[in-house]
Amino acid sequence: MTSLAYVTLEVADTTAADRFYSAAFGLGSQVRLRACETPTAGFRGFTMSITVSQPADVDGFIASALEAGATTLKPASKSLWGYGGVVQAPDGTIWKLATSSKKNTGPATRKIDQLVLLLGVEDVKASKQFYIEQGLSVAKSFGGKYVEFASADDAPVKLALYKRRGLAKDVGVSEEGSGSHRIVLGGTTGAFTDPDGFAWEPAPVTSTPA
Repeated sequence: MTSLAYVTLEVADTTAADRFYSAAFGLGSQVRLRACETPTAGFRGFTMSITVSQPADVDGFIASALEAGATTLKPASKSLWGYGGVVQAPDGTIWKLATSSKKNTGPATRKIDQLVLLLGVEDVKASKQFYIEQGLSVAKSFGGKYVEFASADDAPVKLALYKRRGLAKDVGVSEEGSGSHRIVLGGTTGAFTDPDGFAWEPAPVTSTPA
């Protein structure tokens, strides 16, 4: 199955970014860092989303992110779908912390249930077809608004498409932006660039000992 293996965030200071992500979320190899000075301004067209089991976990991750240097874009609050908030990392990446649960069932943990990369695209249907042609399979699709691609249960990162304007509104920023996306996607496929300029690179193949 063709899928997303990791994302590489392009940042100005890899040491500072590594320190932030270790303290804020405790992320592993599914999120990598690469030095980059390519100009970028405004909304970069994507968000990273961490889903957890309960509101206390959302609050815990937001607190550690803010302590590590993030800024608040949307304070955590209840909504029709659950509970969540949005922060922006010092490197500019937007992170949404969310749960579908509205009540706590136990003490807060640092367990991440799922890491999702949401790409904001101009034409969801066209991008969906493009990715199908690259070998990805659709798990969920809601017309021209949202597409979620299939992945194995233990996949490090889930990939989804959202209308760019809607994604920006969801995280509380203007949709205007220019320059580099400052992200590279590592997949189990060849190198390519999608219709919205998001670049993919082949994920290194790890050999299994005999």
